[in-house]
Amino acid sequence: MNRAAGSDRSRLPLDRVRVVLSHTSHPGNIGAAARAMKTMGLSQLLLVNPKRFPDDEAVARSAGADDVLARARMCRTLDEALADTVFTCAVTARQRNLGPPPLPARAAATEILARAGDGEVALLFGNESAGLTNAEVQCCQRTAFIPANPDYGSLNLASAVQVLAYELRLAAFDSQPPLCSRTVAFASPPAHHQDVERFYEHLERVMVNSGFLDPQRPRRLLPKLRRLFGRAELERDEINILRGLLDAIERPKAERPADSPSG
Repeated sequence: MNRAAGSDRSRLPLDRVRVVLSHTSHPGNIGAAARAMKTMGLSQLLLVNPKRFPDDEAVARSAGADDVLARARMCRTLDEALADTVFTCAVTARQRNLGPPPLPARAAATEILARAGDGEVALLFGNESAGLTNAEVQCCQRTAFIPANPDYGSLNLASAVQVLAYELRLAAFDSQPPLCSRTVAFASPPAHHQDVERFYEHLERVMVNSGFLDPQRPRRLLPKLRRLFGRAELERDEINILRGLLDAIERPKAERPADSPSG
């Protein structure tokens, strides 16, 4: 898929994903969840009867995602939070005898994004200490679990939001989300074949003249060096550096520039 086209198509489904936090006890987790959402391009946060919100600690833990907090919707009931949704997935680590079938987070994200084409969808997270009740889970069509270490699967609420939000972003962009970086690429165009061959000729000449290579007994030195530089996939700038180094070795010592003074 063309990445630009994938980006255009995926923006709408991500905007249709609600993150619903039910009966959250710690405002810091609400702020951290908002931060996790914003880093992955999610913006709809709904809160069902949080113990403390609004709260300065939520803003502090959001680390710049206070716009997500400002738009957060307060709901009195889960039914209110899920109104007009077409699909809901409960995030729970507990195995339940009754309830919707469980899916690992990656598979759940794929299904959530597919259903977002039909309308609003929701990810439901429970209270930090007790998780989701059976009644809450039974309001959902699927459950999602994070395949953590079976000997210690305890995850902080905001960490769980981050994992699911990450999987949703991967699913939205076919595992190739666009990269935004201000870093200038440290690379130059690939070297042309003829430039690489001239480098090998230059290298061989320097090795022979320096006595490092006996042309009568070359053995496998040159093929091994070709293999070495072939793995490097030399760029144009790198060829220029290597040729400059070989020029300096060939140049008589008297013609070399004096070392610059230290200090």
